[in-house]
Amino acid sequence: MLPQRRHSEILRCLSREGSATVSTLAELLDASPATIRRDLICLERDGVLTRVHGGAMISPDAEPPFDYAAGEDLADKDAVAKAAAAMVADGEVLLLDIGTTTHRLAAHLHGRSVTVMTSNLAVYEELVSDHAVQLILLGGVVRRNYRSMVGFLTEDALRQVRANRLFLGTAGVRPDGSVMDDTVVEVPQKRAMLAAADQVVLLADAAKFPGAGLARICGPDEVNVLVTNTGADERTLNTMGEAGVEVVRA
Repeated sequence: MLPQRRHSEILRCLSREGSATVSTLAELLDASPATIRRDLICLERDGVLTRVHGGAMISPDAEPPFDYAAGEDLADKDAVAKAAAAMVADGEVLLLDIGTTTHRLAAHLHGRSVTVMTSNLAVYEELVSDHAVQLILLGGVVRRNYRSMVGFLTEDALRQVRANRLFLGTAGVRPDGSVMDDTVVEVPQKRAMLAAADQVVLLADAAKFPGAGLARICGPDEVNVLVTNTGADERTLNTMGEAGVEVVRA
């Protein structure tokens, strides 16, 4: 098993149980105790768990790594991403936000004659070998844990460009239509993306209603289209519709 996959499985186990011993994780993942100890050292360095005698426990305030988040609600995210990709016309300039749903969107853009601008390193890795797609990687400080770039350099770059569509991710959509994020460092960048696009398309699967988030990115008045799937909260969808947002169901 690849290290990234082991790390994701370790975090899944710790998220369920709160803590686990090295021997339990070794048996679960069919790995040696020495391998698991090295994994725990790596994950503790990333700030997502705390090692204790004989094992580890999840850090309560830790941000889950990208690969862990990518495996959550995967079918729903992919359905939303596929519906969003169907909206794209050849020749468009697209701005893809940080996040796992936008990564799934990139997977549905292979072979398309489009320009993709992003600070999402997973999107970059998905499309870098596809010569049909013109790929523009925005600069910034690398967040290794979440495979993205953030900071004032990214925000400065966004002020120099213009996109036909922004595909925006979110940690949650509140009943009043507020679009939220749970990573404060990303919020200024998301707001700069809003200002750089002619159309804002919010990608939010059913689990994002209300989802999570402590920082407000924008209100429904700054969103043009919401792409979601079966199970999304109907009252929130009605609120979005009343604000003039087009709701697309995957």
